[in-house]
Amino acid sequence: MEKKIDDVQAVKELGEARDKVVAELRKAIVGMDDVIDEMMIAIFAQGHCLLVGVPGLAKTLLVSSLAQTLSLSFKRIQFTPDLMPSDITGTELLQEDPETHRRQFKFLEGPVFTNLLLADEINRTPPKTQAALLEAMQEKTVSSGGVDYKLDKPFFVLATQNPIEQEGTYPLPEAQLDRFLFNVMVKYPSHSEEIDIMRSVAGDGLPEIKKVLDGPAILEFQHLIRRIPVADHVFEYAAALVRATRPDQSEAPDFVKKFMAWGAGPRASLNLIIAGKARAALRGRCHVAIEDIRELALPILRHRIIPNFAARSEGMTSDTLIERLLEEMPADEKLYSRKTS
Repeated sequence: MEKKIDDVQAVKELGEARDKVVAELRKAIVGMDDVIDEMMIAIFAQGHCLLVGVPGLAKTLLVSSLAQTLSLSFKRIQFTPDLMPSDITGTELLQEDPETHRRQFKFLEGPVFTNLLLADEINRTPPKTQAALLEAMQEKTVSSGGVDYKLDKPFFVLATQNPIEQEGTYPLPEAQLDRFLFNVMVKYPSHSEEIDIMRSVAGDGLPEIKKVLDGPAILEFQHLIRRIPVADHVFEYAAALVRATRPDQSEAPDFVKKFMAWGAGPRASLNLIIAGKARAALRGRCHVAIEDIRELALPILRHRIIPNFAARSEGMTSDTLIERLLEEMPADEKLYSRKTS
């Protein structure tokens, strides 16, 4: 009972810390509230984000500012066609001991050994280099010379893609896209936000961003989020939502069977639950609601489903199919509670 009371208080503290972090980020970032929210959910859910947006939307500033207010180390890699895997993970260097004059290999850590890594334009590098980063993201280790080197904790990758310029790029395969918890669409600012951006950036001086959390506190909150209970009807809704994206399933709606080539796999169901826990906790709640699952459906599912030719010929995208699916699957708690009773 004491542990439960402690967790309730810790969730409240996490919600308060989230508000402070957002307040600090707003000193440097105008708008992008949804992007900030999804990035924080990903960090506390121990996941990674793929950001899709045109250049010049302050993605690098957002990540560096987030690292600053969370007291985390930050590094950025500009992905290019000639980038090698060792440029990310590190390399073995032959060094001579000044006393014994014996030569031995020593591992020099690459930029992946950090807390927040910005992988800028990840689709501009060949698949072999992409795979090196994605393996590190999944395993949280780097292997070199028969030795496994553990990455720093917490570890979070923010990868960006330019949705416009596709010449000379190497798009990530669907199996590798699945490694990302979220696919976040970074949109243009509104008219008023663009005016605010011009006013703030064109002025003299940089805002002072204060530290709110640190690495050990984030790790504690990550474990706390895993302990948050989930009701059976929420599990049922998340499973029903993901299974409905699969055109070969009997429970899939007719429009899914008509317009979907492939649906989402079991990792999507798992991510909906884990991210739902993080979203609830960041709002100071100790329970996950169906509404949490619905709010996270787009960033979790849009890179895990594939519309077929018929959908694309009618101008349908992953987002429009997911939005239609959410309309046809109401957030009726009683409906999904009956399935478990």
